[in-house]
Amino acid sequence: MTQLSNWGRWGKADQMGTANFITPEKRREAAKLVTEGVSVSISRNTDSTKAVDNNAPFGHKMMIGVGGEFNMDEYDVAYHGFANTHFDALSHVFYQGKMYNGFPQSSVTDAGAGQLAVTAYRDGFLTRGVLIDIAWLKAVKYLEPSTAIYPEDLDAWEKKTGVRVGSGDAVFIRTGRWARRAEKGPWDASTHSAGLHASCAKWLKDRDVAVLGSDGSHDVLPSLVEGVAWPVHQILLVAVGMPLFDNCDLENLAKAAASRNRWTFLFSAAPLAVDGGTGSPVNPNATF
Repeated sequence: MTQLSNWGRWGKADQMGTANFITPEKRREAAKLVTEGVSVSISRNTDSTKAVDNNAPFGHKMMIGVGGEFNMDEYDVAYHGFANTHFDALSHVFYQGKMYNGFPQSSVTDAGAGQLAVTAYRDGFLTRGVLIDIAWLKAVKYLEPSTAIYPEDLDAWEKKTGVRVGSGDAVFIRTGRWARRAEKGPWDASTHSAGLHASCAKWLKDRDVAVLGSDGSHDVLPSLVEGVAWPVHQILLVAVGMPLFDNCDLENLAKAAASRNRWTFLFSAAPLAVDGGTGSPVNPNATF
């Protein structure tokens, strides 16, 4: 939490964290990656079925023929968790009473996050996306739950693909979670999930990655760090100031990338501008 801290790097008042690495030049370079004009969503469809990995199903209430002319509906979603694709703002996690850049956890009240709210990212993300497909690297359909990914795995992926992760990139880690769920059914992802070992936080920080996403919650679970349940979440959100995209569906993206032997793309996403929100449901996209 101390060694990897970015507190003060962009000033004491900064609320963007590593998104500061996405410069105008980085956006222009990323836009040049679009050569085919083919877009792939990396969001899960909403799930209204209660399951061991979805204890707060998506609520969808229809209102048909309103006023004799309109079909309308109402959504109810508790998006943090293991079911919905969502974005974590820097107010989502705190450590010893502090959030990113030293903002006090007490600034988050029943009225919402007074600091580090999701509205800091209302202008959205446009940058180079990089798919690090660890299941593909290991020549398996998916990683089994509780499989840890280490920095040497990330290095091996770079060596095999010839792609080097760099400043301002949005990195997405595929474990194959949704492929396994489709084949074997749901399981308790909150206790057993493939994901990053805490040692990967330094790798990501050293590369000046702007945003991290995965098909789960990023952390390997159990975490393998005694006494700390979510070290990757805590270190990245609180110390590094790196916003996160959770529960992305990377299956179609993995197929598109493998068929092209192309692991980089234009990444775009924008969270809902919810005053005081700690995050947002989101539908991120990759464009080749």
